[in-house]
Amino acid sequence: MTRPVSAQDLLKLDTRLRVECLQKTERPNQVIWQAAKQDYYEGAIADKEPPPEDEAGRWVVDTLLGNDRSHWGPTEGPQITFNVIGFPHSVMQQARTHRVGVTFDCQSMRYTGKRIQRLVEKIESPDCIDPYDDILDIFYTRPPGFYTDRKGAKYEVSNVAYKQQLMWHSGSAQRYNMLVADGYAEEHARDQLNFGFRQNFVVSFNLRSALHFLDLRAKRDAQLEIQAMCAAMLPHLRSWSPEIMDYYMNKRYGKARLSP
Repeated sequence: MTRPVSAQDLLKLDTRLRVECLQKTERPNQVIWQAAKQDYYEGAIADKEPPPEDEAGRWVVDTLLGNDRSHWGPTEGPQITFNVIGFPHSVMQQARTHRVGVTFDCQSMRYTGKRIQRLVEKIESPDCIDPYDDILDIFYTRPPGFYTDRKGAKYEVSNVAYKQQLMWHSGSAQRYNMLVADGYAEEHARDQLNFGFRQNFVVSFNLRSALHFLDLRAKRDAQLEIQAMCAAMLPHLRSWSPEIMDYYMNKRYGKARLSP
């Protein structure tokens, strides 16, 4: 059997799945250095010039984290905010179970249903020849390929099965549109939508909570789509604090070593 689809594969197969950075603390390593140094500095740390960002990062790794010292507390200072885009509703549900040091704002299917109605108008248009791309803008299903469940059992999504699933999504959108047209409230009509609708959200972490999230959701038995979310977060985190992330990737990533 062909190699199962990985999280990185999934991001390439479905380019609608992406994570963008909205805002982040400038010079996060210096913030961590200042917090940790104040513990034993006689004066006010605001009056002491911090080292350059890369030097501060190496100090954090060597002094606070290395050799399993695991002094993660000061890493709660820097903040980063992501826009998670195009992932299915199930990822949002799983992600929102993480509440410590994490905040979420999620696209509501009560107020954002017009995209469903626009989809139905397009696929019901006599000019529509190939509806699959339009359906994929709103709904997610795993691309054709080989997959494993969390117990290691293997299965295949064929091209035929994939297109059938997309048409089932189309049917749920049409049912939703019929109810809205009949005057149903959006929160009632959304019950007709298949579980795989894409739902954008904004999530904010401090550095420690982001790494804890990766510990829990980048491990091998996590759902593939939330593993892909973690994989899409990594480039932003690695460019933000490369010294700490190099240490984390070497010592913790994908190993489910709970918890920083």
